[in-house]
Amino acid sequence: MTLNRRDFVAGAAALAAAASLPLSRALAQDKVIRFGMLQDFTRVYTFVTAEYSQGQRDYLTLVNERGGINGYKLVAEVSDHGNDVPRAIETYERLKQQGAVLIDPLSTPVARALVPRAMQDQINMLTALSGRSDAADGSVFPYVMPLSPNYWTQAGILVDFFRQQDKDLKGKKIVVVHIDTPFGREPLPIFQALGKKLGYELQTFPYTPPGNDQAAIWPQVRRARPDWVVFWGAGVGQTVALSEAIRNGIRMDRVASSVWLSESDMEVVGKNETKGVLKFEACAGGREPKLIQDILKDVVGKGKGAGPEAKVGTSYYNIGVMMGAIIVEGVRVAFQKNANGPITGPWLNEGLRAITNFTAEGLMPAMTSSKADHQGGGRGRVVRWDGAKFVPTTDWFSANQDLVWEEIRKSSAEFKASGK
Repeated sequence: MTLNRRDFVAGAAALAAAASLPLSRALAQDKVIRFGMLQDFTRVYTFVTAEYSQGQRDYLTLVNERGGINGYKLVAEVSDHGNDVPRAIETYERLKQQGAVLIDPLSTPVARALVPRAMQDQINMLTALSGRSDAADGSVFPYVMPLSPNYWTQAGILVDFFRQQDKDLKGKKIVVVHIDTPFGREPLPIFQALGKKLGYELQTFPYTPPGNDQAAIWPQVRRARPDWVVFWGAGVGQTVALSEAIRNGIRMDRVASSVWLSESDMEVVGKNETKGVLKFEACAGGREPKLIQDILKDVVGKGKGAGPEAKVGTSYYNIGVMMGAIIVEGVRVAFQKNANGPITGPWLNEGLRAITNFTAEGLMPAMTSSKADHQGGGRGRVVRWDGAKFVPTTDWFSANQDLVWEEIRKSSAEFKASGK
C-alpha cells in the first residue's frame, strides 16, 4: 500500500483524536500507571509518529488484555504537540498534574527543551532514537532515558560495516549528506573522529531543512567519487536524497541511512529503483517477531488495534512496539524492586535503570540499562532493501563504543557545567 503525506497526516489526526479515549475510561480505575505520549502528529514528524504511536499503544493494549502488570493497567495519554515547544511545555505541565510517571515527546527539539523540567520534576523522559546522544550518561541525565542506540552509536556501526565490506578504509572517501539542523549535525563528530582513526577522507554536504531541494548537492557528491555515501535526514529529506542519488548515478548498494528510513520512503522513490540501500536497524522489522504475531492475534484480530492493520510490522510501528515493551519491562523491574510503590517517577526510574538482557521476545538485541548507561549497550544491525523489504546483512553488534562514550562523557560534562 502506498502512503503519501496526506494519508499520514489524516491518519495521525484520527489516531490523536482517538488516543484520548482510554484516559477517560482509566480515570475511573484506581490502579493505573500513566504515560504521557505527547508527540508530533501534524507538523514535522508526521512521517514517523502515526506508526510509532500505533505500535506503542497496541503493545500496551496487549499487556492490558493480559491483565496488566501486578494488577495495574497501563494508560497512554496521547496528544499532539505539533513540534511546538511552548505547546509541548503546556502539555507536559498538564501531564505532570495528572500523575504521569513517564513522557515520550519523540522530537529532538521538544526533548531538549523539556530536559530541565523532567530532571527537576523527576519524571522519566523517553527519547527513543532521538534527543541528546549524551543523555546516555545516566550519571548526568538521571531522568532522560534514550534506552536505544543514539546517533553516535548508529554512525559508529555504519562506519564499521563499511570497514567490514572493504577490509580497510584507509584512503577511502566517505560523504555525509545531512539536514542542516542539530539532528543532522549530531553524528558528524563521530564520522570525523573515525576518519582520523581509520584513515578515510570525510566530506560533508548540508542541506536546508526540510530538504525539498537538494539538486545542487548531489552533482557535487557524484564528482567527489565517494566509496560510501551516508544520507542523514528524515521525512521528505530522505526521499529527495534517494531520488537525487539515483538521478546522479550513485550506486544504491553504497548508500546508507540512519534508522529514519522506512518502507513508505522506498515506495515514494520506487521499490525497485532503491534496491540495495542500507540503513541502521534498532529492532527487527516485519511481522515475523513473536510480539508482532501476538498483537495481530490478540489486539488487531479482536478489533482493538490503534490504527490501520496495514501498518503493523512496518519499521516505525515495530520501533513503537519495542519502546512500549522497554517501558513495560521497566515497570516490571520497578515492581520487583518495590512491590508497594508508590507509583511515582523515581519508582519507575529505578526499574528503567535496571533492565537486564531484555530482547522483547526476540524483537530487539539484548539491552541492559544501568544508572551509568541509559543507552542500553549500543547494539544494532545493518539491513539492506531488497525491493520488497529490509533484509539483515549483519547480526546484532556494537562497534566503536570506546569512541562513542568518549564523546558522550565530553558532551555530558559540558552540559553539567553549563546546563546547555
